[in-house]
Amino acid sequence: MAAINADQIKVELELFDIGYEDETVLDKMLEQCVCHRMKGDEIVLEWVAFSTTKGVVKLSLDNLDLFEHEVLNKKSKSKQASRRDDSYNRTRDINSIQDLIKAEEEEENLLDSYSCATPAKGSQKRALSTPEHPQSKRCARMTSPGLLLSPASFSPCATPSQKYSARVSRGEVVSSFGESQEQSWGGRKGQRSVSVRPLLSGEDALSSSYKYMFQRLRDIRDVLTEKIEGLGEELRLHFSIEEFSPVSLPAQDQVTVLGQVCCDSNGKLNAQSVLLEAGQDHGGRQVRVDLSDLREYSLFPGQVVIMEGMNTDGHKFLPTKLYEGVPLPFYSPEVKEERLEESEPVVVLTACGPYTPSDSLAYDPLIDLINVINKDRPDVCILMGPFVDSKHEQIEKCQVTEPFESIFTRCVNSLVEGTKSTGCKLVFVPSQRDVHHHFIYPQPPFTLPDLSKEDAQRVSLVPDPCTLVIEEVTFGLTSTDILFYLGAEEISCAAGSERFSRIMKHMLTQRSYYPLYPPTEEINMDYEKFQMHGYMSVTPDVLVVPSELRYFIKDVIGCVCINPGRLTKGQVGGTYGKLLIQRRGADAEGKRRTPCLAGQVVKI
Repeated sequence: MAAINADQIKVELELFDIGYEDETVLDKMLEQCVCHRMKGDEIVLEWVAFSTTKGVVKLSLDNLDLFEHEVLNKKSKSKQASRRDDSYNRTRDINSIQDLIKAEEEEENLLDSYSCATPAKGSQKRALSTPEHPQSKRCARMTSPGLLLSPASFSPCATPSQKYSARVSRGEVVSSFGESQEQSWGGRKGQRSVSVRPLLSGEDALSSSYKYMFQRLRDIRDVLTEKIEGLGEELRLHFSIEEFSPVSLPAQDQVTVLGQVCCDSNGKLNAQSVLLEAGQDHGGRQVRVDLSDLREYSLFPGQVVIMEGMNTDGHKFLPTKLYEGVPLPFYSPEVKEERLEESEPVVVLTACGPYTPSDSLAYDPLIDLINVINKDRPDVCILMGPFVDSKHEQIEKCQVTEPFESIFTRCVNSLVEGTKSTGCKLVFVPSQRDVHHHFIYPQPPFTLPDLSKEDAQRVSLVPDPCTLVIEEVTFGLTSTDILFYLGAEEISCAAGSERFSRIMKHMLTQRSYYPLYPPTEEINMDYEKFQMHGYMSVTPDVLVVPSELRYFIKDVIGCVCINPGRLTKGQVGGTYGKLLIQRRGADAEGKRRTPCLAGQVVKI
């Protein structure tokens, strides 16, 4: 589906002469389009039908929430799945690939016959490097990122994207946090090395690939049971609850139960399909939940909750109170406060792929990002995949004439060589959409065996998800679009907080980088590894969650959450994030001070 923007929705609304309050209404409809995989004209037509049925209601944020609850959540997704299957079967054609390679070779031979002796203006042949045919010295001297990432070697039809080149508002700050205008965004200029390390090490860290595709249902059940019982015990102690009752036990009095929210079918969760599933220690049964007496709630499948209410017949639980989860404590470094105050602020840049426009394999956005790094000179750059996007049109159609691993290696070499003068640390995080990497969650880190010792000292390869410690400030990182997945499944009623804040709060209180169960079809979950590497051991000071949804940066229960967006959005440029951090001691009243001094989301 082509990228949707607010202007398209605005045109469709004007077509039906539909007025609205302000621009936030367009942003809300755009968000609904992305979450429910709809086009601009489709959502406007659905609104017209909904408005007519309700008696021509006003287009406002409150009515859009009602519209989403009553209409959009009930729409079937079978048509999109069918289109995806057809597209998949249509693009995998080995004969077309052989024809493309043969045509390219004939074209190169023809150009060679007319080329002059000057090599600088000769034909742009593909640079194939094998042990039998090593790369030429001329190609080996090409250290410029622009030359390393020349699209001619990736695909016979790769040309720079015209829309990306014609983008406007380059470098514009679109979202900010703290006193970002008053801060100096220059890094330490390589004067002193910045400490970057994973929070967990040794056997507790996911540092290499592992065997997967072998899970027993009994093992999955044990993992889910331990999650329910473990989190439930923490909540019981926090709220001083004496004991939990079995969810399916009939009781005429108020009882307190513990369980996991789930849906009564394979469809999307709604207020009438909520079930509560208890752990094995409390019967392991499921009971239907009637939410009519709850004034406020926010639920999603896989959420561990405590409910207080009645279950008169043993088949339907009627809760009157819902206990929210409790986040973990923040990380406490073993450093004296005097040393913390003496430390200098650190600039952290974070960007997420894809690093090419959707209509071209030219890595112009990545080259622009390298130029930004050389100009701003941040201390640490967190770079998240996909680097070689499996959803790219030319990759889906098998039009790439170079191995995916070679393209990825070239991207990494360009980043390492192109930023060497800055001395900044580089952190690479894989993505489920990286076509050359393991398609499993949790995802092991990349491997770069050819990296030199000098470069390896400033390059960190981490898994997805992971918790990093940068100058005693903890960063929670995940390249999986949990905002999109969890936002599409969550149901809420009269929830006071904004939607993105609710989702971030769910992640922090459920203490998990992927609290959704069952996972979406696009995520292949290994539950035993997820139990070891998918949960938070502390509440991070900064949580980085890139998403297709709108960028933001905000404080959620003490944790600064940032969605830097993606470096490209379809055929046009996207955004990246910058953070200024400094570990600080408590204030005069003994309260914790956030280590994030300022933050920005900037257009590339």
